Amino acid sequence: MNNILPIFSFLISKSEAGQKTVLVTLVAVTGASTRNPGAHMAVAEDGSFAGSFSGGCVEAAVVAEALEVATSGQPREVRFGAGSPYLDIRLPCGGNIDLLFTPVVSGTIICDIYDRIRKRQPLTIILDSENPEICCVAQTSNKVSVERKASQHFVHHIPAARIIILGQGPSVASLAGLCASYGIDCDILSPDPVVIDQVEGLANSVNLLKTPDATPLLDPDPWTACIFYFHDHDWEARLMKQALFSPAFYVGAMGSLKTHGIRQQYLGEIGVPEVEQKRMSAPIGVIPSTRDPATLALSTLAEVVESYHRHFGYNA
Repeated sequence: MNNILPIFSFLISKSEAGQKTVLVTLVAVTGASTRNPGAHMAVAEDGSFAGSFSGGCVEAAVVAEALEVATSGQPREVRFGAGSPYLDIRLPCGGNIDLLFTPVVSGTIICDIYDRIRKRQPLTIILDSENPEICCVAQTSNKVSVERKASQHFVHHIPAARIIILGQGPSVASLAGLCASYGIDCDILSPDPVVIDQVEGLANSVNLLKTPDATPLLDPDPWTACIFYFHDHDWEARLMKQALFSPAFYVGAMGSLKTHGIRQQYLGEIGVPEVEQKRMSAPIGVIPSTRDPATLALSTLAEVVESYHRHFGYNA
């Protein structure tokens, strides 16, 4: 889900421990690959690393190459797979990947990148195959992509997907648990104290709703999905209106087609035009007529992940 925060957290912690570190970036792919350009690994001089580029077939060689770069202090670009100097390493997909190894010479820029990621700011990391200096600037594009200009690589990143779950009942906890397992951040708003107790520790934030009115706690950015799991539909109307007028890339609600027809009527009555109503995915999920909470949660998460990749996936 494009969550690169752990990569830069690793670089910071190892640098603070006095170790040399190397940022490894996938800058080009020929044929098929398990990762898209823009993916990163981080390697420390003790041989530990964070991230991956394959199912395990190149990581050992990547670490070995990174340790040489850490010693030399100079970046290098290496191909793995078809046409690689590593004759004994072949990618299962039959293609090749080009990796740029950049020794980290400034902890300040790594901290800046980490801070921008944590604040969910789109960013561009500028890397040079002839110079170890790393630069970072704000990004205006809304796609993950890599551009090359001479020796420089412009690696564009957007925030990872985030989910705000609003609702009641066991489906809220089921989806929160799946989000935690998958590694996607979620925030929970519910009027049910029992749900609040069930999801404690599974989400970034958990808040008890005391009224069905619009709330500043519902604050989606363009990379956030809003999920409505209300059984008591008196709770959802004004919160749905807020979500539909927000920049959220996805808004979805559970319930039958008949339920959604009734929902559209009361959304219209409170000033939500048809064009905004059409933004909502309802009935939610990729599995039709889902009734049990665990399957509904799985169905919902699959649709959110697909929608995120459709909106923001790698742009070659």
